[in-house]
Amino acid sequence: MNAMRAYMAVTAAYWAFMLSDGALRMLVLLHFNGLGFSPVQLAYLFLLYEVAGIVTNMAAGWIAARFGLASTLYAGLGVQIAALAALAQLDPAWSVGSSVVFVMAVQGASGVAKDLAKMSSKSAVKVLAPEGDGTLFRWVAALTGSKNAVKGLGFFLGAAMLGLAGFQAAVWLMAAVLAAILLAIILFLPAGLPKGRKDTKLAAIWSRDPQINRLSLARMFLFGARDVWFVVGIPVYFQSVLSDGTPDGRRAAFFLIGAFMAAWIIGYGAVQAAAPRLLAARGRPLEAITDKAITWAGRLVPIPFLLAGLVLLSDGPAAWLTASLVAGLLLFGVVFALNSAVHSYLILAFSKAERVTMDVGFYYMANAAGRLLGTLLSGLSYQLGGLALCLATAGLMALASWLCAGRLRRPV
Repeated sequence: MNAMRAYMAVTAAYWAFMLSDGALRMLVLLHFNGLGFSPVQLAYLFLLYEVAGIVTNMAAGWIAARFGLASTLYAGLGVQIAALAALAQLDPAWSVGSSVVFVMAVQGASGVAKDLAKMSSKSAVKVLAPEGDGTLFRWVAALTGSKNAVKGLGFFLGAAMLGLAGFQAAVWLMAAVLAAILLAIILFLPAGLPKGRKDTKLAAIWSRDPQINRLSLARMFLFGARDVWFVVGIPVYFQSVLSDGTPDGRRAAFFLIGAFMAAWIIGYGAVQAAAPRLLAARGRPLEAITDKAITWAGRLVPIPFLLAGLVLLSDGPAAWLTASLVAGLLLFGVVFALNSAVHSYLILAFSKAERVTMDVGFYYMANAAGRLLGTLLSGLSYQLGGLALCLATAGLMALASWLCAGRLRRPV
C-alpha cells in the first residue's frame, strides 16, 4: 500500500510538471513565431533545452543513486519554477539576439528540470512495481501514457493562455501552480523511494550492457524522427495556412494549432497507456517483446516518406494536403507511441535494480540527444527545403532507429 501511495504521489508530481512543460513549449513557439522569428531562430530557442537534457540525464542517475530519488524530484520541480519566474522577466524591447540568448538560457534550465523529474519518476516505477505477470509493463505504460496525455493538455493550455491572457500572465500562473504542487509533495510524499548510497561512483553512469546501449541508440533516432517535424516544421506550416496575418487570425490559429498538437500528444499518451493490451504483452517473455520493438520500428519508417511525397506533389498549401497531413501524423503518432511504450518497458526490464537510476539516466541522455538532433534538423530542414524536406528527414531518422533496434536480437 505504501508503494502504491508513493507511486501515485510521484505520478501526480510528474503530471503537474509535464502540464507546465507542454504549455511552456507552445507559449514560447507561438509567441516568438508571432514576433517574426525565422524557423532556424525558433529551433535555437529549444536547442539548449535539449543540450541540458543530455547533460542532466548523464548526471541525474548518479545524483539519484547517491542522494535518493525524492531529492531529484524536488529539484526538478524547483528548477522549473525558477525558470518560469525568469522567463516572465522577458522584455519586448530587447533585441532579437538578446531575446534568443535569454530564452535559450531559460529553456536550458527548464530542460534540466524536466529530466530530473522524468528520471526520478521512471526509475521509481522499477523500484515500486510489485512482482507479477506483466505488472512492470502495465505500470510504466500507465505512467508514460498518462504523462503524455497531460502534456498534450498542456499544449492546448499554453496556446489558449497565450491567446486569452498573454505571455507574462500565463508564465506567472504556471509558476504559482507548480509552487503549490511542490509544497504538497514535500509535505505528503510517503516513504518508499530509495534514499541513495554515498559510495556510488560517478563513473558508474556509463552503461556497459550492450542491450541498453543498443536500445538507447534506437531511442535517440526514434525521438529525432518525431521532433524533426514536431518542434518547428508542422506548427509553422499550420500557422502559415491557418492565419490570415491579422491579430484575430493569429489568435484563431493559436487555438487550432494548440488543439492539434494537444490531440496528437493526448492520443499518443492514450496509445502508450494501452500498449500492453494492444501488443498482447501479458505473459510474453522478454524476447518476444523485444521482437515487437523491432517490428513496430519498421512500421514507422514509410509514414513520413509518404507524407513528404504528398507535399512534393502539391502545388502549395491546400485543404486536401492539410487533411492528409493531419491523418498521416495521427497515424505516425499511433505507431510512434507503441514504439516508445515498448522502449520504456525494455529499459527497465534490461536494468538491474541496483543501478536502475543510472541506466535510466543513460537511456534518457540518448533520448535527449535525439531530441536535440531533431530540433536542430527541424529548423534547418524547414528553412532549406520546406515541409517536404522536414518530413523526409524524419523518415531517415525512423529508418536509422529501425536498423539500431534490429541489433537487439543479437546475443549478449
